[in-house]
Amino acid sequence: MLKKKDRYTVAVAGATGAVGRRMLSILEERAFPVGRLRALASARSVGQKLPFAGGEVSVEELREDAFEGVDIALFSAGGGVSQEFAPHAVRHGAVVIDNSSAFRMDKDVPLVVPEVNPEALKNPVTLVANPNCSTIQMVVALKPLHDHYRIRRVVVSTYQSVSGSGQKAIDELLAQSRQALAGEPLEKRVYPHPIAFNCLPHIDVFLDSGYTKEEMKMVNETRKILADNTIEVCPTTVRVPVLYAHSEAVNVETEKNIDAAEVRALLARQPGIEVVDRPEANAYPLARDAAGRDPVYVGRIRADLTRKNAVNLWIVADNLRKGAALNAVQIAELLIRRLAN
Repeated sequence: MLKKKDRYTVAVAGATGAVGRRMLSILEERAFPVGRLRALASARSVGQKLPFAGGEVSVEELREDAFEGVDIALFSAGGGVSQEFAPHAVRHGAVVIDNSSAFRMDKDVPLVVPEVNPEALKNPVTLVANPNCSTIQMVVALKPLHDHYRIRRVVVSTYQSVSGSGQKAIDELLAQSRQALAGEPLEKRVYPHPIAFNCLPHIDVFLDSGYTKEEMKMVNETRKILADNTIEVCPTTVRVPVLYAHSEAVNVETEKNIDAAEVRALLARQPGIEVVDRPEANAYPLARDAAGRDPVYVGRIRADLTRKNAVNLWIVADNLRKGAALNAVQIAELLIRRLAN
Protein backbone atom coordinates (compact mmCIF):
# COMPACT_ATOMS: atom_id res chain seq x y z
CA MET A 1 0.00 0.00 0.00
CA LEU A 2 1.27 3.47 -0.91
CA LYS A 3 2.26 5.57 2.08
CA LYS A 4 2.71 9.31 2.38
CA LYS A 5 6.30 10.40 1.79
CA ASP A 6 8.19 13.51 0.78
CA ARG A 7 9.86 11.59 -2.06
CA TYR A 8 8.93 8.36 -3.80
CA THR A 9 10.89 5.60 -5.48
CA VAL A 10 9.44 5.31 -8.96
CA ALA A 11 10.09 2.52 -11.45
CA VAL A 12 9.32 2.79 -15.16
CA ALA A 13 9.01 -0.63 -16.82
CA GLY A 14 9.61 -0.30 -20.53
CA ALA A 15 11.67 2.85 -20.00
CA THR A 16 13.44 2.67 -23.37
CA GLY A 17 10.22 2.63 -25.43
CA ALA A 18 8.44 5.66 -26.87
CA VAL A 19 5.93 5.88 -24.00
CA GLY A 20 8.49 4.98 -21.35
CA ARG A 21 10.77 7.80 -22.43
CA ARG A 22 7.88 10.22 -22.24
CA MET A 23 7.02 8.98 -18.77
CA LEU A 24 10.54 9.97 -17.71
CA SER A 25 10.30 13.42 -19.30
CA ILE A 26 6.82 14.08 -17.91
CA LEU A 27 7.85 13.07 -14.39
CA GLU A 28 10.61 15.67 -14.73
CA GLU A 29 8.44 18.36 -16.37
CA ARG A 30 5.75 18.12 -13.70
CA ALA A 31 8.25 18.03 -10.83
CA PHE A 32 6.89 14.72 -9.57
CA PRO A 33 8.43 14.04 -6.13
CA VAL A 34 10.85 11.35 -7.30
CA GLY A 35 13.43 10.37 -4.71
CA ARG A 36 14.89 7.58 -6.82
CA LEU A 37 14.08 6.56 -10.35
CA ARG A 38 14.59 3.03 -11.66
CA ALA A 39 14.49 2.65 -15.44
CA LEU A 40 13.66 -0.97 -16.28
CA ALA A 41 13.80 -2.72 -19.64
CA SER A 42 14.84 -5.99 -21.24
CA ALA A 43 18.33 -7.41 -20.76
CA ARG A 44 19.53 -6.09 -24.13
CA SER A 45 18.99 -2.50 -22.94
CA VAL A 46 20.85 -2.84 -19.63
CA GLY A 47 23.41 -0.09 -19.17
CA GLN A 48 21.81 2.26 -21.66
CA LYS A 49 21.70 5.86 -20.38
CA LEU A 50 18.45 7.82 -20.41
CA PRO A 51 18.16 11.54 -19.65
CA PHE A 52 16.37 12.44 -16.44
CA ALA A 53 16.27 15.47 -14.13
CA GLY A 54 19.30 17.14 -15.68
CA GLY A 55 21.37 13.98 -15.54
CA GLU A 56 21.17 10.39 -16.65
CA VAL A 57 19.75 7.17 -15.31
CA SER A 58 21.12 3.74 -16.20
CA VAL A 59 18.71 1.12 -17.48
CA GLU A 60 18.36 -1.95 -15.27
CA GLU A 61 16.98 -5.33 -16.24
CA LEU A 62 13.28 -5.87 -15.66
CA ARG A 63 13.26 -8.83 -13.25
CA GLU A 64 11.02 -10.16 -10.52
CA ASP A 65 13.19 -8.60 -7.80
CA ALA A 66 13.58 -5.24 -9.56
CA PHE A 67 10.72 -3.73 -7.55
CA GLU A 68 12.19 -4.00 -4.08
CA GLY A 69 11.69 -0.65 -2.36
CA VAL A 70 9.61 0.74 -5.23
CA ASP A 71 6.56 2.83 -4.27
CA ILE A 72 5.05 3.46 -7.72
CA ALA A 73 5.64 1.36 -10.84
CA LEU A 74 4.64 2.78 -14.22
CA PHE A 75 4.34 -0.02 -16.80
CA SER A 76 4.53 0.50 -20.54
CA ALA A 77 6.11 -2.67 -21.86
CA GLY A 78 3.16 -4.55 -23.38
CA GLY A 79 0.40 -6.72 -22.00
CA GLY A 80 2.45 -9.90 -21.67
CA VAL A 81 5.16 -8.15 -19.68
CA SER A 82 2.56 -6.51 -17.43
CA GLN A 83 0.86 -9.81 -16.75
CA GLU A 84 4.19 -11.37 -15.83
CA PHE A 85 5.78 -8.63 -13.78
CA ALA A 86 2.98 -6.45 -12.36
CA PRO A 87 2.10 -9.09 -9.71
CA HIS A 88 5.75 -9.08 -8.58
CA ALA A 89 5.70 -5.29 -8.28
CA VAL A 90 2.54 -5.46 -6.19
CA ARG A 91 4.02 -8.23 -4.05
CA HIS A 92 6.96 -5.95 -3.26
CA GLY A 93 4.56 -3.22 -2.12
CA ALA A 94 4.41 -1.02 -5.21
CA VAL A 95 1.29 0.51 -6.70
CA VAL A 96 1.24 -0.40 -10.39
CA ILE A 97 -0.13 1.95 -13.04
CA ASP A 98 -0.31 -0.15 -16.20
CA ASN A 99 -0.52 1.26 -19.70
CA SER A 100 -1.30 -2.05 -21.44
CA SER A 101 -4.70 -3.63 -22.07
CA ALA A 102 -3.92 -6.55 -19.71
CA PHE A 103 -6.07 -5.46 -16.77
CA ARG A 104 -8.38 -2.78 -18.16
CA MET A 105 -11.58 -4.80 -18.11
CA ASP A 106 -10.88 -6.57 -14.81
CA LYS A 107 -13.82 -5.58 -12.61
CA ASP A 108 -11.53 -5.17 -9.61
CA VAL A 109 -9.06 -2.87 -11.40
CA PRO A 110 -9.96 0.82 -11.73
CA LEU A 111 -9.70 2.22 -15.26
CA VAL A 112 -8.94 5.89 -14.72
CA VAL A 113 -8.77 9.20 -16.54
CA PRO A 114 -8.21 11.71 -13.72
CA GLU A 115 -10.29 14.50 -15.31
CA VAL A 116 -13.17 12.09 -15.88
CA ASN A 117 -13.53 9.49 -13.12
CA PRO A 118 -11.16 10.18 -10.21
CA GLU A 119 -13.74 8.61 -7.89
CA ALA A 120 -12.86 5.19 -9.37
CA LEU A 121 -9.46 5.43 -7.69
CA LYS A 122 -10.42 4.15 -4.27
CA ASN A 123 -7.89 3.49 -1.52
CA PRO A 124 -6.29 1.14 -0.87
CA VAL A 125 -5.34 0.39 -4.47
CA THR A 126 -2.51 -1.80 -5.76
CA LEU A 127 -3.17 -1.82 -9.52
CA VAL A 128 -4.62 0.86 -11.77
CA ALA A 129 -5.19 0.56 -15.52
CA ASN A 130 -4.48 3.32 -18.01
CA PRO A 131 -7.12 3.31 -20.79
CA ASN A 132 -6.41 3.01 -24.49
CA CYS A 133 -5.08 6.17 -26.14
CA SER A 134 -8.07 6.68 -28.45
CA THR A 135 -10.50 6.15 -25.57
CA ILE A 136 -8.77 8.61 -23.24
CA GLN A 137 -9.04 11.66 -25.46
CA MET A 138 -12.64 10.86 -26.38
CA VAL A 139 -13.94 10.41 -22.84
CA VAL A 140 -12.31 13.63 -21.67
CA ALA A 141 -14.61 15.39 -24.15
CA LEU A 142 -17.61 13.14 -23.50
CA LYS A 143 -17.61 13.54 -19.72
CA PRO A 144 -19.24 17.02 -19.47
CA LEU A 145 -21.75 16.09 -22.17
CA HIS A 146 -22.75 12.91 -20.38
CA ASP A 147 -23.13 14.79 -17.10
CA HIS A 148 -25.28 17.50 -18.68
CA TYR A 149 -27.28 15.72 -21.37
CA ARG A 150 -26.75 11.96 -20.75
CA ILE A 151 -25.22 10.31 -23.78
CA ARG A 152 -27.18 7.59 -25.55
CA ARG A 153 -24.96 6.84 -28.56
CA VAL A 154 -21.51 7.65 -29.88
CA VAL A 155 -20.34 7.09 -33.47
CA VAL A 156 -16.60 7.60 -33.75
CA SER A 157 -14.09 7.35 -36.57
CA THR A 158 -10.45 7.67 -35.56
CA TYR A 159 -7.42 8.83 -37.52
CA GLN A 160 -4.56 7.38 -35.50
CA SER A 161 -0.88 8.19 -35.88
CA VAL A 162 1.76 5.55 -36.49
CA SER A 163 3.50 6.28 -33.18
CA GLY A 164 0.70 4.25 -31.61
CA SER A 165 2.46 1.23 -33.11
CA GLY A 166 5.89 2.18 -31.76
CA GLN A 167 9.20 3.40 -33.11
CA LYS A 168 9.38 0.77 -35.86
CA ALA A 169 6.16 2.14 -37.35
CA ILE A 170 7.51 5.69 -37.25
CA ASP A 171 10.63 4.51 -39.05
CA GLU A 172 8.51 2.64 -41.60
CA LEU A 173 6.39 5.68 -42.45
CA LEU A 174 9.47 7.86 -42.91
CA ALA A 175 11.25 5.22 -45.02
CA GLN A 176 8.18 4.53 -47.20
CA SER A 177 7.64 8.27 -47.72
CA ARG A 178 11.18 8.65 -49.03
CA GLN A 179 10.78 5.54 -51.19
CA ALA A 180 7.47 6.74 -52.63
CA LEU A 181 8.87 10.17 -53.51
CA ALA A 182 11.86 8.51 -55.16
CA GLY A 183 9.63 6.17 -57.16
CA GLU A 184 11.02 3.11 -55.38
CA PRO A 185 9.10 0.03 -54.15
CA LEU A 186 7.67 0.49 -50.65
CA GLU A 187 9.07 -1.92 -48.07
CA LYS A 188 6.58 -2.95 -45.37
CA ARG A 189 7.20 -4.81 -42.13
CA VAL A 190 4.94 -3.31 -39.48
CA TYR A 191 1.61 -3.00 -41.33
CA PRO A 192 -0.01 -5.36 -43.85
CA HIS A 193 -0.11 -2.56 -46.45
CA PRO A 194 2.03 0.53 -47.10
CA ILE A 195 1.15 3.36 -44.69
CA ALA A 196 2.84 6.19 -46.61
CA PHE A 197 0.24 8.28 -48.47
CA ASN A 198 -2.39 5.77 -47.39
CA CYS A 199 -5.04 5.07 -44.74
CA LEU A 200 -5.53 1.64 -43.19
CA PRO A 201 -8.96 0.90 -41.65
CA HIS A 202 -7.35 -1.77 -39.53
CA ILE A 203 -5.86 -1.35 -36.04
CA ASP A 204 -5.14 -4.50 -33.99
CA VAL A 205 -6.57 -7.89 -34.94
CA PHE A 206 -9.96 -8.55 -36.49
CA LEU A 207 -12.59 -10.30 -34.39
CA ASP A 208 -15.37 -12.62 -35.56
CA SER A 209 -17.77 -9.66 -35.45
CA GLY A 210 -15.78 -7.87 -38.16
CA TYR A 211 -14.67 -5.22 -35.68
CA THR A 212 -11.08 -4.99 -34.46
CA LYS A 213 -9.79 -5.27 -30.91
CA GLU A 214 -8.93 -1.55 -31.01
CA GLU A 215 -12.53 -0.73 -31.86
CA MET A 216 -13.93 -2.92 -29.10
CA LYS A 217 -11.56 -1.29 -26.60
CA MET A 218 -13.29 1.99 -27.33
CA VAL A 219 -16.70 0.39 -26.77
CA ASN A 220 -15.94 -1.37 -23.51
CA GLU A 221 -13.58 1.15 -21.96
CA THR A 222 -15.91 4.09 -22.61
CA ARG A 223 -18.72 2.34 -20.78
CA LYS A 224 -16.49 1.40 -17.85
CA ILE A 225 -14.94 4.85 -17.45
CA LEU A 226 -18.28 6.66 -17.67
CA ALA A 227 -19.89 3.96 -15.49
CA ASP A 228 -22.80 3.50 -17.89
CA ASN A 229 -23.23 0.25 -19.82
CA THR A 230 -26.23 1.65 -21.70
CA ILE A 231 -24.07 3.96 -23.83
CA GLU A 232 -23.93 2.66 -27.40
CA VAL A 233 -20.56 3.10 -29.11
CA CYS A 234 -20.02 2.39 -32.82
CA PRO A 235 -16.33 2.81 -33.76
CA THR A 236 -14.15 2.62 -36.84
CA THR A 237 -10.43 2.96 -36.16
CA VAL A 238 -8.05 3.99 -38.94
CA ARG A 239 -4.26 4.24 -39.09
CA VAL A 240 -3.10 7.31 -41.01
CA PRO A 241 0.31 8.56 -42.20
CA VAL A 242 0.83 10.97 -39.30
CA LEU A 243 3.74 10.63 -36.88
CA TYR A 244 2.21 11.86 -33.62
CA ALA A 245 -1.30 12.62 -32.27
CA HIS A 246 -4.61 10.91 -32.91
CA SER A 247 -7.65 12.66 -34.38
CA GLU A 248 -11.27 11.60 -34.00
CA ALA A 249 -14.55 12.53 -35.67
CA VAL A 250 -17.24 11.94 -33.05
CA ASN A 251 -21.02 12.14 -33.31
CA VAL A 252 -22.72 12.23 -29.91
CA GLU A 253 -26.44 11.58 -29.48
CA THR A 254 -28.00 12.47 -26.13
CA GLU A 255 -31.25 12.02 -24.23
CA LYS A 256 -31.79 15.77 -23.85
CA ASN A 257 -31.83 18.31 -26.65
CA ILE A 258 -28.31 19.56 -27.17
CA ASP A 259 -27.10 23.00 -28.21
CA ALA A 260 -23.75 23.50 -29.94
CA ALA A 261 -23.04 26.85 -28.28
CA GLU A 262 -23.74 25.37 -24.87
CA VAL A 263 -21.54 22.36 -25.69
CA ARG A 264 -18.73 24.73 -26.63
CA ALA A 265 -19.03 26.48 -23.27
CA LEU A 266 -19.19 23.19 -21.34
CA LEU A 267 -16.08 21.87 -23.05
CA ALA A 268 -14.18 25.11 -22.47
CA ARG A 269 -14.70 24.66 -18.73
CA GLN A 270 -13.64 21.01 -18.67
CA PRO A 271 -10.17 20.42 -17.17
CA GLY A 272 -7.72 19.10 -19.73
CA ILE A 273 -9.56 20.48 -22.76
CA GLU A 274 -8.65 23.36 -25.04
CA VAL A 275 -11.36 24.42 -27.48
CA VAL A 276 -10.09 25.48 -30.90
CA ASP A 277 -13.21 26.29 -32.89
CA ARG A 278 -13.10 29.43 -35.05
CA PRO A 279 -14.27 28.38 -38.53
CA GLU A 280 -14.02 31.94 -39.83
CA ALA A 281 -10.26 31.77 -39.22
CA ASN A 282 -9.84 28.14 -40.34
CA ALA A 283 -8.97 27.38 -36.72
CA TYR A 284 -9.57 23.81 -35.59
CA PRO A 285 -7.44 21.14 -33.88
CA LEU A 286 -4.56 19.75 -35.94
CA ALA A 287 -2.44 16.71 -35.19
CA ARG A 288 0.80 18.60 -35.89
CA ASP A 289 -0.20 21.29 -33.37
CA ALA A 290 -1.24 18.78 -30.69
CA ALA A 291 1.99 16.75 -30.97
CA GLY A 292 4.17 17.27 -27.91
CA ARG A 293 1.44 19.05 -25.96
CA ASP A 294 -0.76 17.95 -23.09
CA PRO A 295 -4.36 19.12 -23.73
CA VAL A 296 -7.16 17.36 -25.53
CA TYR A 297 -8.17 19.74 -28.31
CA VAL A 298 -11.80 19.96 -29.48
CA GLY A 299 -13.22 21.83 -32.45
CA ARG A 300 -15.68 21.63 -35.38
CA ILE A 301 -18.43 21.71 -32.74
CA ARG A 302 -21.69 21.74 -34.65
CA ALA A 303 -25.24 20.45 -34.50
CA ASP A 304 -26.14 17.23 -36.28
CA LEU A 305 -28.16 18.13 -39.38
CA THR A 306 -30.53 15.19 -38.91
CA ARG A 307 -31.15 15.04 -35.15
CA LYS A 308 -32.02 17.75 -32.64
CA ASN A 309 -30.30 15.86 -29.82
CA ALA A 310 -26.94 15.20 -31.48
CA VAL A 311 -23.70 17.10 -32.03
CA ASN A 312 -20.47 16.56 -33.98
CA LEU A 313 -16.97 17.04 -32.53
CA TRP A 314 -13.40 16.85 -33.82
CA ILE A 315 -11.04 15.69 -31.04
CA VAL A 316 -7.24 15.66 -31.25
CA ALA A 317 -4.57 14.75 -28.69
CA ASP A 318 -0.99 13.52 -28.49
CA ASN A 319 -1.38 9.76 -28.13
CA LEU A 320 1.99 9.31 -26.40
CA ARG A 321 1.33 12.06 -23.84
CA LYS A 322 -2.32 12.37 -22.78
CA GLY A 323 -3.08 9.09 -24.50
CA ALA A 324 -0.49 7.22 -22.43
CA ALA A 325 2.40 8.67 -20.40
CA LEU A 326 0.78 11.86 -19.11
CA ASN A 327 -2.40 10.09 -18.04
CA ALA A 328 -0.35 7.53 -16.09
CA VAL A 329 1.64 10.24 -14.30
CA GLN A 330 -1.58 12.13 -13.54
CA ILE A 331 -2.94 8.98 -11.90
CA ALA A 332 0.21 8.80 -9.76
CA GLU A 333 -0.22 12.47 -8.85
CA LEU A 334 -3.81 11.84 -7.84
CA LEU A 335 -2.72 8.96 -5.61
CA ILE A 336 -0.13 10.99 -3.72
CA ARG A 337 -2.42 14.03 -3.53
CA ARG A 338 -5.01 11.92 -1.76
CA LEU A 339 -2.39 10.79 0.72
CA ALA A 340 -1.68 14.41 1.57
CA ASN A 341 -5.34 15.16 2.40
